[in-house]
Amino acid sequence: MDQRRLGRTDIMVSSICLGTMTFGEQNTEAEGHAQLDYALDHGVNFFDTAEMYPIPPSGETQGRTERIIGAWLKARCNRDKIVLATKVAGRSDSTYYRKSGEEVRLTRPQIREAIERSLNNLQTDYVDLYQVHWPDRTVPGFGSNPTRWNDPAPAADETPIAETLAALSELVKEGKVRHIGLSNESAWGTMTYLKLAETEGLARPVSIQNAYNMLNRTFETGLAEVSLREDVGLLGYSPLAQGTLTGKYLDGALPAGSRKQLYNRLQRYEKPGAEEAIRAYVELARSAGIDPAQLAIAFPLTRSFMTSVIIGATSMAQLQVAIGAADVKLSPELIDKIDLLHQMHGNTSP
Repeated sequence: MDQRRLGRTDIMVSSICLGTMTFGEQNTEAEGHAQLDYALDHGVNFFDTAEMYPIPPSGETQGRTERIIGAWLKARCNRDKIVLATKVAGRSDSTYYRKSGEEVRLTRPQIREAIERSLNNLQTDYVDLYQVHWPDRTVPGFGSNPTRWNDPAPAADETPIAETLAALSELVKEGKVRHIGLSNESAWGTMTYLKLAETEGLARPVSIQNAYNMLNRTFETGLAEVSLREDVGLLGYSPLAQGTLTGKYLDGALPAGSRKQLYNRLQRYEKPGAEEAIRAYVELARSAGIDPAQLAIAFPLTRSFMTSVIIGATSMAQLQVAIGAADVKLSPELIDKIDLLHQMHGNTSP
């Protein structure tokens, strides 16, 4: 498993990161622990979670994923062997995240409450990477890119990035957080954080966690240059486009126990033109003698701005395939064919 530097830090992380958002919903605690064991045994030292997990989010399950990881850390006594990342929720009208019942904002009091709860859930004194899950701005949710810009007006109670960054920097100084990162952020937002870090002497973001897959390469427009020039590496999530790039949903198929069958949450990857693009990538993988899932994960690993690709699984068989993708080497000719399909189909699921 390749090891790559996390931003400008001295931390080396595996090129595959295990995402855990299914722990506590689609996966039991025992299954989650088995996944963590397998991943660590096969070279993965980087684990990502969030205060809102598992997905789909709810007040009844919120924090359950962190608690499952915390139980694993306590049982295995291996905290020093892993790089642990979690996230604080961004702007939301949900009222179950905070004890006060108020809507979520990235203010100093709320960030402090969130980190204390996460540390308690995870049964650790610190997290290596603390990420802003999504902005406290009226922007498209979870990094999605609308087909047309609709000029969203700033909310009257929008928390300034300066306040958020100052609060995060306090946590770094106190040792509760080693480094901070962004998620579902724009080029403007990322550069604003970086400028404030430089001018105000605050903590500097070391990473950005945004969607990146063969159906959504919008990161390459604007953010890729920011990532490379500023050493804010991408932690690319949804490399399988929520499983669609495996081909398992083609022609209306609905596998039992799949996310679509359980929750019907795949709309981002069901837009016009998506099925044709998915079919083309699946056929390319098969013609090259590569598992479609492994092609979908191996391709992001070839990107110069990619620090780690975040994978997720609900079965050990899926996990083995996903981690095995780290050993799949794509020829320049095959990458050219992927780029040609991208030229033909574009970003069908931004």
